[in-house]
Amino acid sequence: MIPLHDDNPTRITPFLTYGLIGMNIFIFLYEVSLSDAQLEQFFQLYAVIPQQFSASLAGAPVNQTFPEWGTLFSSQFLHGGWWHLISNMIYLWVFGNNIEDRLGHLKYLIFYLACGAGAALAQWFISMNSAIPSLGASGAIAGILGAYIIRFPQAKVLSLVFLGFFATTIRIPALVIIGFFFIQNIIAGLASLQPSGMNLESGGVAYWAHIGGFVFGVILGPLLGLFQQDDY
Repeated sequence: MIPLHDDNPTRITPFLTYGLIGMNIFIFLYEVSLSDAQLEQFFQLYAVIPQQFSASLAGAPVNQTFPEWGTLFSSQFLHGGWWHLISNMIYLWVFGNNIEDRLGHLKYLIFYLACGAGAALAQWFISMNSAIPSLGASGAIAGILGAYIIRFPQAKVLSLVFLGFFATTIRIPALVIIGFFFIQNIIAGLASLQPSGMNLESGGVAYWAHIGGFVFGVILGPLLGLFQQDDY
């Protein structure tokens, strides 16, 4: 099942959504150009390492050239494999444009980054002493899905469904698609997806980050004006 697009047309060009997709793809292509050792160092520097983040909050030196608080944002643009990237970008493309349309470009960017940071903090809170990097756009995208489901609770999404050797398109409730998103990302977090030696030891996708991002999206969306632009 692959979501293609939703029922809600946008009134503005969602160039920030397209820009975020482009940035994620560009950074991932850089990742796959690195050796295993370089990739591990890259993740250590720009992903959220809960153990290091906890140490920095306690005032202990972590010997990093990049500030630990900055990883709450930089980690949102890192991915652990092709499927991790592709599944996230499909959902960002399908659902992000409507939220950008309702919030406007600037508020949407604030919303996206804040949900991603909130998701990272939720995962850190659960595993403060973990040394495994936490990374991916799925926390921010979970925030978009949280905002989408309260703004468009009856929406249906045009989806490509494979039936053996055949494929067809059907309209599926957004609630089902969003539930499928969580299943996909849990699988992506457990699987060893390695175009360049990436695996669960070098980077992981965090279940609690998805929950945190979703909750932040439900709360932050209305605060930023999600329901203020109802009429076309």
